[in-house]
Amino acid sequence: MTGPATTRRRYTKVDPIPWWLKAFGGLVVVFFILPTLFVIPMSFSDATTFQFPPQGFTWRLYENFFTNPVWLNSLGNSFLVATLTALLATTVGTAAAVALSRLEGRFAQLVRTLLMVPIVAPAIVVAVAVYITFLGWQLTGTVPGYVLAHTAIAVPYVLVSVTGALGGFDPRLLRAAASLGSSPARAFVRVTMPLISRGILTGAIFAFIVSFDEVVLALFLRSPLFQTMPVQMYNSVTVEIDPTISAASSLMVVAVTIIFLLPQLLRGRGGRR
Repeated sequence: MTGPATTRRRYTKVDPIPWWLKAFGGLVVVFFILPTLFVIPMSFSDATTFQFPPQGFTWRLYENFFTNPVWLNSLGNSFLVATLTALLATTVGTAAAVALSRLEGRFAQLVRTLLMVPIVAPAIVVAVAVYITFLGWQLTGTVPGYVLAHTAIAVPYVLVSVTGALGGFDPRLLRAAASLGSSPARAFVRVTMPLISRGILTGAIFAFIVSFDEVVLALFLRSPLFQTMPVQMYNSVTVEIDPTISAASSLMVVAVTIIFLLPQLLRGRGGRR
């Protein structure tokens, strides 16, 4: 007797990401990186105007940036506003995400939608509304005005980040903490925050960068005595032809890249330990 014929099955490796999607993603990455490949080399040019390919090599534009009080003041203003915005937006966004995670129904969906409006609304519409409102409150050209306006557009990023972190949070941990005598505030600090800390940190980073790079709102809120780095960069292109903007743009690209990569590097180092 002969046994049943055995059939050989060929298992082919299935790539969950098709090649055309990888190619499209690569093109998108190149599209975003391409301006940097022009700006950074131009920051070392010794030309007195914008010129590519750059002529010669010099640190003159960086020297102009770090010796010009206008550029340094605008940089300090941007860091001040972005830091305060990150703190306020992270606090408000985290509180909103935690509260909405405990609510259900149409009301929670309505509140979540309203908080996401600054992302989908055109920037010019938000800027005009903020400008008209802040004129009556006498907040234009002030640090509180910048911080409040930037917080309004940064909170949605924190909300999305913290909401994603709360998706894997087990609410039974809070009931266990309460059964052991912890107050709601203590349970939030000792239980909830450590488990969603990555989401909070990511939201804070996004809030900082959104504020640091914001130009439309800053153009409406600026004053002769207080303006941020993006406004100064805008003026250097439209009002005066100042090639120092190449050095300023390069420094901003490097700073934002380091801010994005630093949590990843710390996370990787912590995982190896």
